[in-house]
Amino acid sequence: MAVRKLKPTTPGQRHKIIGAFDTITASAPEKSLVYGVRKTGGRNHVGKMTMRYIGGGHKQKYRVIDFKRNKDGVPAVVKTIEYDPNRSARIALLFYADGEKRYILAPNGLQVGQTIVSGADVAPEVGNALPMANMPLGTLIHNIELRPGQGASLVRSAGTFAQLAGREDKYAIIKLPSGELRKVLAACKATVGVVGNSDHALEKSGKAGRSRWLGRRPHNRGVAMNPVDHPMGGGEGRQSGGHPRSRKGLLAKGLKTRAPKKQSNKLIVERRKK
Repeated sequence: MAVRKLKPTTPGQRHKIIGAFDTITASAPEKSLVYGVRKTGGRNHVGKMTMRYIGGGHKQKYRVIDFKRNKDGVPAVVKTIEYDPNRSARIALLFYADGEKRYILAPNGLQVGQTIVSGADVAPEVGNALPMANMPLGTLIHNIELRPGQGASLVRSAGTFAQLAGREDKYAIIKLPSGELRKVLAACKATVGVVGNSDHALEKSGKAGRSRWLGRRPHNRGVAMNPVDHPMGGGEGRQSGGHPRSRKGLLAKGLKTRAPKKQSNKLIVERRKK
């Protein structure tokens, strides 16, 4: 993984730092695992804008990712490492021994031609998926389930990883990228390794146009609006805006929005660092 810093031949390239595609081995996705997605432009089913600053952007095809890793005991060969426009991480195309093809998130160190497998009794090697009950403590993991068989919902962004910190009764204790220590059922599966494309955090778009390609429209600040449009708007001259808050008046910068009686509160061992 690496990044490319471009020469400042144009104003848009002066600060541009983009990811290198040296690890990518295929230019077109597997047709059987792809379908088209229609953009909403931030509109709901009756055409009303419910999300601002969304619109335009390049046409994208969705790649179906196997977050469940439920094909136990069947070895798979990594055929390609590919770019996915829908996520920051790279994806790997697997050819299973029984002929099936699936995409997974590509962890750091996964090579084309490597064989990986999922199951309860597989070795804790990079790319293998197994229940956290069968992993050695201290293992770096990603793609973590919250309920057995549900499919992974935690630690899926480029360069992220969690660590298996301990076990207690039927729970595994994991340290998440935010610093939070949390209990998850040890029967839940996770994939060994760190999510690939860790240099994604170093990228800089260099110009506003790249945001438009991603479907992001210009975002205007609340303090630049009139009082009728935003609680922080208006004022003679340039005003600071008062207490930071959302357009609907909800305080920002420190207001706790997590439900105090949320069921999963008892599974959090230590909250994330502020």
